[in-house]
Amino acid sequence: MPAKYPLIGVIGKTNVGKSTFFSAATLVQVKIENRPFVTIEPNIGVGYVRTICAHKVFNLTGCMPQNSLCMRGFRFIPVKLMDVAGLIRGAHKGRGLGNKFLDDLRQADVLLHIVDISGSTDEEGNYVGPGKHDPLVDVAVIENEIDEWFYSIISKDWIKLARALDTLPLDKAIDALTQRVSGLSIRREHVIKALRASKLDSVKFASWRDEELRTFSKYLREASKPIVIVANKMDIKEAEDNLKRLIKHYPNRVIVPVSSEYELALRKATKAGLIDYLPGDKDFKILKEDALTPKQKEVLSDIKEFMSKFNGVGVQEALNTAVFKVLNNIVVYPVEDINKLTDSKGNILPDAYLVSKGTKALELAYMVHTDLGKGFLHAVLAKGKRRVGGDYELQDGDVIKIVSTLTHG
Repeated sequence: MPAKYPLIGVIGKTNVGKSTFFSAATLVQVKIENRPFVTIEPNIGVGYVRTICAHKVFNLTGCMPQNSLCMRGFRFIPVKLMDVAGLIRGAHKGRGLGNKFLDDLRQADVLLHIVDISGSTDEEGNYVGPGKHDPLVDVAVIENEIDEWFYSIISKDWIKLARALDTLPLDKAIDALTQRVSGLSIRREHVIKALRASKLDSVKFASWRDEELRTFSKYLREASKPIVIVANKMDIKEAEDNLKRLIKHYPNRVIVPVSSEYELALRKATKAGLIDYLPGDKDFKILKEDALTPKQKEVLSDIKEFMSKFNGVGVQEALNTAVFKVLNNIVVYPVEDINKLTDSKGNILPDAYLVSKGTKALELAYMVHTDLGKGFLHAVLAKGKRRVGGDYELQDGDVIKIVSTLTHG
């Protein structure tokens, strides 16, 4: 059970700022142009989620990260981002090369739906001007395409599969169904959750009508590929009223207001040494005011006002929300020396692991190294030097030593 970096799929219709979001989140330069289907192949990049580093919690002067970054007491842990080309109505039927683009998302753990909340692009992704299009339509259309894609895969040869499933005990049937959809990175718990949510867990599979199959497919998509709505282009005036309507229409959805343009501007200004800004900060500091043009000063003033209003520019918040709140991941730090909090080479708090909430100490041992899992004896928590067993449920921020009969390596 090796450590796994979450894969975040970045979806949306054409020309909503997906490439800008992706570039801002990863600092990978991709084509950013104002026309449809610029992104033909999926762009894979590395972004980072941000959390307080354990060295601050333990009052250490610093750490020596190996698999992540630490800046000013914040640990930045890598996650993978995949930016697929813009989706349009009918994508699940192959329109606009939709089948290919959707297929790119098979391995995604969570989806960020980038929406032009300013309403400046029509359904086809053409620029029409702020306030001229209803972004709520885009949310419904694009997410319906994702759900229809799921349905098309799950419903294929369903009658034959359903008859076979009905010959098995329920737990075995769930295993078989999970195996059937494993290519979509769907796990057993996703199938169980979808069956319960659709109230089909006690209904014979062969008796499902198209309506039940669609309901199950939708719940399975929600369980295995949950969607965070990224309300992009919040820096445009018309966006605020649309955001209010979006929140009112989808009161139970996870929605993050974002200005990808502002985040990208901040990162470029930081790289140029003009400002001091850490991704996820709620403000920035100008370092070289004399080097700024009047236009740059005006833009930075607008960004500062925006950050004050929205508590930041939102790109880092979107990544953190997807990984920590929606995927329910926590951060743990395996070490070899529980007193010095180091690995065998003396690196302080070298690795930060993202694991699902509910992960046990024994499972972590296998993630670190198979031998540690095979020879697992117990684990020791740095906090209080408490010894715990393999069934100990890891807590966010745990610094932990695995004690095993087999050495790591």
